[in-house]
Amino acid sequence: MKLNSLAFRLFATAAVWTLLALPLAGLIIDLAHRRDIRASFDARLSQLLTILIAFSTEQGGPEPRYPRNVGEPLFELAHSGWYWQITPLEQAPGKRMISPSLASEELLMPSTQGVKPDAFSIHWLDATGPVGEPLRIAETVFNAGEDESPRFYSYIVAGNLQFAETRIAEFRFPLAVSLAVAGLGLVLSTLMQVNFGLLPLREIEKRLAAIRSGEAQKLEGTPPSEIEPLQVELNALIQSNQDIIERARTQVGNLAHALKTPLAVITNEVRDDKSPSGRKIAEQAQIMRDQVHHYLDRARMAARVGVIGRVTDVGAAVDGIARALERIHRDRHVRIAVDCPADARFQGEKQDFEEMLGNLMDNACKWCAAEVRVTVTVTAEPSAGRRLKIAVDDDGPGLTAEQRAQGIQRGRRLDETKPGSGLGLSIVADLAQSYRGKFSLEVSPAGGLSARLDLPAV
Repeated sequence: MKLNSLAFRLFATAAVWTLLALPLAGLIIDLAHRRDIRASFDARLSQLLTILIAFSTEQGGPEPRYPRNVGEPLFELAHSGWYWQITPLEQAPGKRMISPSLASEELLMPSTQGVKPDAFSIHWLDATGPVGEPLRIAETVFNAGEDESPRFYSYIVAGNLQFAETRIAEFRFPLAVSLAVAGLGLVLSTLMQVNFGLLPLREIEKRLAAIRSGEAQKLEGTPPSEIEPLQVELNALIQSNQDIIERARTQVGNLAHALKTPLAVITNEVRDDKSPSGRKIAEQAQIMRDQVHHYLDRARMAARVGVIGRVTDVGAAVDGIARALERIHRDRHVRIAVDCPADARFQGEKQDFEEMLGNLMDNACKWCAAEVRVTVTVTAEPSAGRRLKIAVDDDGPGLTAEQRAQGIQRGRRLDETKPGSGLGLSIVADLAQSYRGKFSLEVSPAGGLSARLDLPAV
């Protein structure tokens, strides 16, 4: 998955959201759980406070009595963290009573600390207990007398907050583990979802590669509804490309026929005219014919290069040319050695490839002493993709650096004793350039000339 890819963007967006949302959800859940635990703890204290009032006043009388049982065994254990206390207020009769767990200590009364009561007339305060433990204190002021002669008493119940905090801490670990597992599962499922969701695009990529390699003519199959318009438009684009190429070929052919007839008439008219003007006209007509052929050939090259899906089997083409040239030059016993991988494929027209390689191999056979070697390699370059590297080497006399530079000039013949028009190498150079390739002449390892082609490969 590359950084600059649609898959990475989708995955990164989902992963970042997951990594932000889950911790936030965990914090909210923890706060809600903490609130519920504290609310349950306060409810328990409020319940014990009600029981304490009920049991201390069940026998009636002018003042509260020591309660028999408050419903919490920890009230009986010294410094257990659970305490109750009853204190007379405003000259009310009786004395202060405390739970056995409080021993001789005294609890702080929230009502004397300016703490306002809640809707149920209970004062709440967090404080420190007799042995330094955190306490939650609940106090209510109870009137044990009549409205005409009130007798107020402070009833206090305190519980150890460590019990609540322990339950809160015990909940956090499974919460963190659950959210971590959920986050990991979401990230992995997102990765799978992205890969699965982008499969149709990868199929489109494979089918386009099949079209470029000549294995298919258009995009087939039934993609998802979101991808189907893209497939339709691509098929329309491929068909439009082929239609344009066919129209260009037709126009080039029409132009060729339109020009060849007038030139033929001019040539025939001056063929028997031996005057200087007649020879000049014939010479210029021949130049015009060569130029027409040259630019028409270039137009055909450009048309063929634009066609999508044209592929040439390099090995078959090289072997066919080699067999033909060995028969042509059998009286000189020329040997042609071919080294070509079986999977070498040229991204272009077979006719163009055979014209390029045929010119080079024919020149090599004309100038070699006994052997011509054709070497084909396929390379993969990061910037240019797969490339065909073709070297045609001979063991002939070779060329100087200046002659190699002149050799690819149009109509330039370095030796008039050999048959030819001097156009072969320039045609090779034009064709190679049309396919965004390169053509060069170098020194062969055998001492002769080495013609090098760099062309696009499938």
